[in-house]
Amino acid sequence: MDDSNLLVEVKDLETYFYLDEGMVRAVDGAQFDIYRGKTLGVVGESGCGKSVTARSIMRIVPKPGRIVGGQILYHRASNGHGEEVLDLASLAAQGDRIRSIRGAEIAMVFQEPMTSLSPVHTIGNQIAEVILLHQGVSKKEARELSIEMLDLVGMPLPSRTIDQYSHELSGGMRQRAMIAMALSCRPSLLVADEPTTALDVTTEAQILTLMRRLQDEMGMAIMYITHNLGVIAQMAEDVVVMYMGEVVEQADVDTIFHDPVHPYTSALLQSIPRLGQKLGEGRRLASIRGMVPDPYALPKGCKFHPRCGAFKAGLCDQIEPEMLEVSPGHRVRCFLDAKLG
Repeated sequence: MDDSNLLVEVKDLETYFYLDEGMVRAVDGAQFDIYRGKTLGVVGESGCGKSVTARSIMRIVPKPGRIVGGQILYHRASNGHGEEVLDLASLAAQGDRIRSIRGAEIAMVFQEPMTSLSPVHTIGNQIAEVILLHQGVSKKEARELSIEMLDLVGMPLPSRTIDQYSHELSGGMRQRAMIAMALSCRPSLLVADEPTTALDVTTEAQILTLMRRLQDEMGMAIMYITHNLGVIAQMAEDVVVMYMGEVVEQADVDTIFHDPVHPYTSALLQSIPRLGQKLGEGRRLASIRGMVPDPYALPKGCKFHPRCGAFKAGLCDQIEPEMLEVSPGHRVRCFLDAKLG
């Protein structure tokens, strides 16, 4: 990938939660790149660190969590003066610098719009608030821009919908309102944290089509977080697979689906239902054996080894594998494949 299109570099990111029960390494050395105009898919089971990684980039990690190591390098266009590289991880989470970026240049669509939208403010007020904060326009202009954004995301009757409250809208309309709010300042990066999880399949398809169209029109990058590999196949050019806070495999989407190396990636792919697949009579969908480890007592060595069918005693349970490149652009954290020597 052309480094001139590099937008965000996540380097050895560590985000930990300090709780009474102990320390949770929610993100434990994650490393990946996001490119302008491209979609990076981030996949893994619940609790693998996907959402905390996204919140780390946005600098909205809830307490008692905090970034304790690594860098989040944001290659920011600097008003015709070339490029400015900012380490977002080093900025104060509530400081003016990150507040000028968050919502304007890097925006986020959350998983459940009903809990993300204010129930006591109209949709229009909430979109206009973002515009007023970052664009320095009048209230009248902010309202007009809000109507334009609602129209852009396919909201029916935007001049009327703008004055409605979230409880008056369907799930799909609420998600469109969230996307309109996130895109109101035309960000360089849109972080989408499982934005279609609560929607039916028809509405999900509409939202995914909408996001691809808006990406083409606005040229923004998307970091798309999901547990749904079918969505990743449709949306992403590049894929990061996470397990227990670590990136265990990273490659382009075709390589991930057709030539996966890590046993966890293979297991995720095998668990996908397929058209024409007959179940019953003793045949069941493939599943990953065991359970996600206790975050307070992670296993020694490879974190996946207690669930891995290719586990090698004395190696996988003793030494933590490094992230190695097995082919150009294809990186894996595993001892087991012959390609890794």
